[in-house]
Amino acid sequence: MRMAYDDYRQERLKVIARILRGKKIESQEELIIQLEQNGVFITQATLSRDLKILKASKVNAGENGYFYALPSEDEIQKREEVYKQDFLRGYVSIEWNDSMVIIKTFSGHAAPVALALDNMRMNGILGTIAGEDNNVLVALRKGYSGEHFISDLKILIPELD
Repeated sequence: MRMAYDDYRQERLKVIARILRGKKIESQEELIIQLEQNGVFITQATLSRDLKILKASKVNAGENGYFYALPSEDEIQKREEVYKQDFLRGYVSIEWNDSMVIIKTFSGHAAPVALALDNMRMNGILGTIAGEDNNVLVALRKGYSGEHFISDLKILIPELD
């Protein structure tokens, strides 16, 4: 039986995180080699997306150059709180159908609301598109409805009315 893609991605993310916590990895090429040694075979483009999902960044190691590091749990919680506040500050209303959600925002808040959603790591979201001023389009994965989106969003942001 094949592993579902989301399950495979979650396992791959765990392997990447374990490697980054255990070694000072200086490049994506080096990380790909480490992944292959752990039985994970992916492209550089997929690795780049995975590093973004994990919020990994290159940090300065002084004379030793740069290496990839993961944020601490405290840093993650602080960022998540900022994203929640950006969302609450910017949204006006939410409407949906079977495959997409439209979020109306206050003028000038479309980009911060879209960025907040992109960073909340909701697995049912394919992606967001921020309009010029006051609309955000949220594309949903197959089988993930607007009702699922609202339910998951209210779990992440209990203050949402």
